[in-house]
Amino acid sequence: MKPLENVKTRKVNIYEEANRCLLCQDAPCTQACQTGDPARAIRAIRFDNHKPALQWVKDCTDADLERAEQACIHYNWHIRIKEMLRSINPDEVDTTRYPALNITFCGIPCENPFFLASSAVCTNYEMVARAFDAGWAGVFYKTICMQEIEEVSPRFDAMHNNATHGDFYGFRNMEQLSENPVEMDFDILRRLKQDYPTKVVIASIMGQTEEEWMKLAKMAEEAGCDAVELNFSCPQMKQTGMGSDVGQSPELVNLFTTCVKKSVKIPVIPKMTPNITHIAEPAEACVQAGADAISAINTIKSVTMDVDATVSEQRTISGYSGRAVRPIALRHILELAEMPQKVELSGIGGIETWRDALEFIQLGCSNVQVCTAVMQYGYRIIDDLTLGLQRYMAKRNITHLQELVGEQLPSFLKPDHLDRETIIYPKFNKELCIGCGRCEISCNDGGHQAIIFNHETRQPRLLGNKCVGCHLCRLVCPAGAIGVMKRVKKILRENARG
Repeated sequence: MKPLENVKTRKVNIYEEANRCLLCQDAPCTQACQTGDPARAIRAIRFDNHKPALQWVKDCTDADLERAEQACIHYNWHIRIKEMLRSINPDEVDTTRYPALNITFCGIPCENPFFLASSAVCTNYEMVARAFDAGWAGVFYKTICMQEIEEVSPRFDAMHNNATHGDFYGFRNMEQLSENPVEMDFDILRRLKQDYPTKVVIASIMGQTEEEWMKLAKMAEEAGCDAVELNFSCPQMKQTGMGSDVGQSPELVNLFTTCVKKSVKIPVIPKMTPNITHIAEPAEACVQAGADAISAINTIKSVTMDVDATVSEQRTISGYSGRAVRPIALRHILELAEMPQKVELSGIGGIETWRDALEFIQLGCSNVQVCTAVMQYGYRIIDDLTLGLQRYMAKRNITHLQELVGEQLPSFLKPDHLDRETIIYPKFNKELCIGCGRCEISCNDGGHQAIIFNHETRQPRLLGNKCVGCHLCRLVCPAGAIGVMKRVKKILRENARG
């Protein structure tokens, strides 16, 4: 086939290439490399640590990286390992200046803010022990209840882009609570706290009556747990009067929080449901009852239609998680942070990278909980969660993580208080533009008809008198060729036309 003329070629996009990596177990590329760990470097890039990635290949020759590339088992074509890693500039941040990530939560010392969320990622001693050994600071153990739990099969489904596999952006689960006998789970928690005294062990519990809530809380305290989480939010409980049905009622969450607070001395942390219009209403009722902190959010009620996810050809509503829900989770965290009565927050919802976690921290969370990303990529992501957050703090000369907690809250205003007198126009970079015309299509059909596309030169041109600064064009550009200009005062539309 004759090569196309006038087609621009450019350096590899390291994030696109890293996202193609299969993140293999016992990676063949690293086995083939004699002087470094390219698999670890690629994983660092995948989880938003591209400059620190170089530390794992600093001694690699081109021949080493070429051998690693040839050993790649990607089902389409090899990851361009050498080109990707050689295109990264050296890190300007001194690794010796990385600060510790210790922080307190409910008065409990935590070595870092990263916890396992109550879910399938922490259902037995061996799993949690491996997570602790990997570097996770604590666990909200899978919810313990008095009822007998029987799960369905299959109970997971995922949302992928088109026909892709493995890397999903949304995840749906029909899983309920711990299937272990109550005594077994509390024995596991007791052993975990004995064997890992510096780690934070929190029991998540769910009762159906006041008596059950109090009994489970007392058992958690007797097992040596650091705190107890009250699951008011599971969206797929088959029993009435449990889960998100309770979490939508300020009266019930107040009642159960009150009875638990009276029965134990350890911190009590209600976990709130997002399946409600105003999450602050039940949360405030919990705080009035003496809650020491609030966890949010649990999964969002959802429906998927994949035929392979049916249970004996039947379907149900169940919980949705993964990176697709993060903006919704952040909205709920913001509303909780703005409550009149201030309370510590534990953030949950779509956290995959350190930057995701930072967003929750900057909105007021003292720690974050991770589930879906661990199910997808394993406990090993803790390496890049801590690495990225430490590097970010070092870059900003921040020595204590607490300084970041809630720092972005003042930037949030009501819509009627936002600046509506100025505008930022998009800026077109002709060197990066590949001439696809996507910007004109979107602006014409979904914007303000402010872009003209020259079909001969295949270059877009902005009509300033029509542009409203919405930036749809910048968001749809596949080449990253549209940036921003400086913010300027708006010109009256009548003057612009004249």
